[in-house]
Amino acid sequence: MKVCMIGTGYVGLVSGTCFAEMGHEVVCVDNDKQKIDILKKGGIPIYEPGLEEMIARNVKAGRLDFTTSIADGVTRSLFLFIAVGTPPKDDGEPDLSSVEKVAEEIGAAMNEYKIIIEKSTVPVQTGKWVRTVLERFSKKVHDFDVASNPEFLREGSAIGDFLHPDRVVLGVESERAREKLLELYEPIDAPKIVTDIASAELIKHASNAFLSTKISFINALSVICEKSGADVLKVAEGVGLDKRIGRDFLDAGVGFGGFCFPKDIKAFISIASKLGYDFRLLKEVENINEEQMMGAVNKVEQMLWNVKDKKIGVLGLAFKPNTDDMRFAPSITIISELQRRGARIKAYDPVSMKRAKVIMPDIEYCNDAYTAARDVDALLLVTEWNEFRSLDMVKIKELMRQPVVFDGRNMFEPDEMKKLGFIYAGVGR
Repeated sequence: MKVCMIGTGYVGLVSGTCFAEMGHEVVCVDNDKQKIDILKKGGIPIYEPGLEEMIARNVKAGRLDFTTSIADGVTRSLFLFIAVGTPPKDDGEPDLSSVEKVAEEIGAAMNEYKIIIEKSTVPVQTGKWVRTVLERFSKKVHDFDVASNPEFLREGSAIGDFLHPDRVVLGVESERAREKLLELYEPIDAPKIVTDIASAELIKHASNAFLSTKISFINALSVICEKSGADVLKVAEGVGLDKRIGRDFLDAGVGFGGFCFPKDIKAFISIASKLGYDFRLLKEVENINEEQMMGAVNKVEQMLWNVKDKKIGVLGLAFKPNTDDMRFAPSITIISELQRRGARIKAYDPVSMKRAKVIMPDIEYCNDAYTAARDVDALLLVTEWNEFRSLDMVKIKELMRQPVVFDGRNMFEPDEMKKLGFIYAGVGR
């Protein structure tokens, strides 16, 4: 089947490539010529494990192509996925101007029946506006369907999430669109949930909001654990074994980041407000997340007495492992606050330093974790990359000016770290 994916960010590029891997004929469109040129030359503009090889394989097989022309993609395809960015405005409301512009161009280029699918995370009732724009700008064809197909991809494991998902959600407005979309996804062995468009749009925001709530809950609980002498890892294990709750997303740390959770919480609060509901629960989820990042800074300061003029090493900059994404990364907030208090920062991340340098040019970037630890007064672990688990901590201690470690992801065992002579603190332990 013929698919056009408009937008080649994390969602669009992974989704388009995976559709090609399933055997469909896919054209990916982006108005960023530089990005398309990189893709045509065999490179990729993002880091995602396994993606570069999959793109090369499908380009070679003739199933995957790239262009800057939406009109070209529209005329070649039945399925038109809108996967452009919906960044937050200052008030938290998502900016849907790119979605609107794409809908205009699709409408102007439609030459026969098409199914236009929201892949971007958008507020409930966006589908109605997409249909309105298509109707206003379509000059030749008025036979089309609008649908919603929210994504549930996690950066770092996006390919597996697409090809082996927990569920596929399809919001449709006609039986024709339902049948075609089920045919498109037929190779995927997972439950297919078919709903109205509004319900599909809400499922995405509700899912991310709930997962964010779980994270903020365990982070709030970590504060109680510290004050009471309990161990948050054991508490999370005991709570998570309840099948109604589950262990996933119950890992205490320095807070969540990335482009999805923070943005989607703000958007959902704004959506609810427009509908006349004050989503106070999600406001507190936001507050707890921000407090957790500030709590990390305060702990480092408590362990050092003062951070002014101290050199602090930071391990991990990306918002999570296996990605180079720095958007809303907790490291940005933590480092900025440490600098505001007078600290000097050294940092290392296996993948994201190129992107981090654009955001934080005034820190010292290191080639490895050991260089980041040399002569520092404290080491702060922010992102739980696997390579940090196998560090020679005896060597790390010898390199440091003071053996102070704040483990913001609970990667190390407190007793073992203390036996090695570290002044150690984790989260909720």
